[in-house]
Amino acid sequence: MHSLQPSNRQTGPGAVKIESLTISNYRMFKHVELKNMPGLCVFVGANGSGKSTLFDVFGFLKEALVGNVRQALQRRGGFREVATRDCADRPVEFTLQFRMEISGVGRLVTYHLAITQGEDKRPSIAREYLRYKRGKWGSPSHFLDFSHGKGFAILNEEDFNKPDSALDREEQTLDSPDILAVKGVGQFQRFKAANAFRQLIENWHVSDFHISAARPPNEAGYAEHLSSRGDNTALVAQYLFEQHPERFAIILEKMRQRVPGIDNVAAENTADGRLVLKFQDGSFKDPFVARYVSDGTIKMFAYLLLLNDPAPHALLCVEEPENQLYPDLMVELAEEFRDYAERGGQVMVSSHSPDFLNGIKLEEIFWLKKSDGIAEIERAADDALLVSLEKEGDLPGVLWKQGLFERAHPR
Repeated sequence: MHSLQPSNRQTGPGAVKIESLTISNYRMFKHVELKNMPGLCVFVGANGSGKSTLFDVFGFLKEALVGNVRQALQRRGGFREVATRDCADRPVEFTLQFRMEISGVGRLVTYHLAITQGEDKRPSIAREYLRYKRGKWGSPSHFLDFSHGKGFAILNEEDFNKPDSALDREEQTLDSPDILAVKGVGQFQRFKAANAFRQLIENWHVSDFHISAARPPNEAGYAEHLSSRGDNTALVAQYLFEQHPERFAIILEKMRQRVPGIDNVAAENTADGRLVLKFQDGSFKDPFVARYVSDGTIKMFAYLLLLNDPAPHALLCVEEPENQLYPDLMVELAEEFRDYAERGGQVMVSSHSPDFLNGIKLEEIFWLKKSDGIAEIERAADDALLVSLEKEGDLPGVLWKQGLFERAHPR
């Protein structure tokens, strides 16, 4: 049987890239659609325009997969709080399209999820399906299709010599109508598309980095990837130093280039069995413990750990990375995010920084605007005015600072 792998990387789910995203009836997003999404997407907009809500969509979907839809809704105040104002009688819907290599061909796969609330106030998954075209022509075939906890999954989805009517369907009933079918069915490798998509969502990382969490010593242990809050920074530094010394050397060299005075960073064990970060300044004999180092130094080091991960997350979301960092480092940080995306992890960043935007391509920028409580998302490269100004040599950050994004109109 042929293998099912991401199209832009030989192994693992991490390289599957979201190409389009449609959100309906989720908080301030009554209906928005993002198309032809690049590996690096940067979202700009005024405070309250919906940037955090957009990132919360990915957090919601991951929490719904790890737990269930009810728990993910409860964390956000329940269905009525999540549904767009005056739209609680309508389903909350998400549609994602991503490309995967299936039997040697990159195919566009669609995942759709619709959530409703019954008269008993309990949430239920009204519809969930996964589909893609098996051939060059015809309608997409559904390889997973569930409604209110009941449905089917296809066992031999890669047997392209058989018509849809001859495919082997396995009927399933989930334990509860608020459990994602892709979670249950996707545990089994025989359901290949569902299994790959489950791994994709599980590998999403929505950063909620806190400087205060990254400073304290860590209990001795083991961590390969930086946590959402960054509270295992010392453990990840130790892991990279021991297991990936070449990548840790890259991180140190970048720290020397970007943070004046920093010669070395080490994770050292304390007498009470904890692990502490120490930063060596060339002007001083003794290193500084993390709690005495500036916010900008800690944050830059944590971002370098995150962005130099040997196994990039399938999706990385970071809000306002410019906070606590020097403005003249923003263009270099933009390049770090782009390099991460090129290594296989799609990146979504929100920012207010013109300096950061000056390192971003116009086709990578989306801007959000809100009117009467409803948010819309526009793509900068779809605006004739912005495109013409960029061709004349204006940088995106300059255009943003001048307020030209808000005045522009899609062609």
